[in-house]
Amino acid sequence: MSFFSKVFGGKKDDKVPTTSEAIQKLRETEGMLVKKQEFLEKKIEGELANAKQHGTSNKRAAIQALKRKKRYEKQLQQIDGTLATIEMQREALEGANTNTAVLKVMKTASDALKNAHQHMDVEEVHEMMDGISEQQDVAKEISEAISNPVAMGNDIDEDELERELEELEQEELDRELLGTGARTDQLPAVPATPLPSKTKQPGILTYLMH
Repeated sequence: MSFFSKVFGGKKDDKVPTTSEAIQKLRETEGMLVKKQEFLEKKIEGELANAKQHGTSNKRAAIQALKRKKRYEKQLQQIDGTLATIEMQREALEGANTNTAVLKVMKTASDALKNAHQHMDVEEVHEMMDGISEQQDVAKEISEAISNPVAMGNDIDEDELERELEELEQEELDRELLGTGARTDQLPAVPATPLPSKTKQPGILTYLMH
């Protein structure tokens, strides 16, 4: 039997309280001690008033009042220490209670994740991802094929077209050289007015003889 069981009369088969139950008990104890503090503080104030009232007129009664005041102050000091210890214990239990709740949630999440993975095979997942990648490549090729214009007239010789274009350019150049596209087989029209007669100029020998 443990020390606390001996002190409080407990048995080995006593049910161990949960953290929540222990926290509640500590809070109740704190409340009881706080009330005890208030009671002692009033008693201290009363004894101090008695000591002042008797003063030197009844020195014995005044001293007895101060003694009781000292005892109450000692009890109050002990309660202060007890409350500090209980507060620390309660805070520790509250932290443990929070940690327990967090661990339970994490354990539940871990079990759920494990259960989800039991229905999955790593190789099947890889195969599925490979299949998805392959289908994406096929879809990409189909999209590219659809977006490209349909090729028409692929049987036409490009060199032949270039030669024909060069011939057309040469014909256009010849027309420009001959003059704005006039026909070369037509002669110019005969002028309607007679041409002026050409005056015969004296030769150089006749000029020298004169």
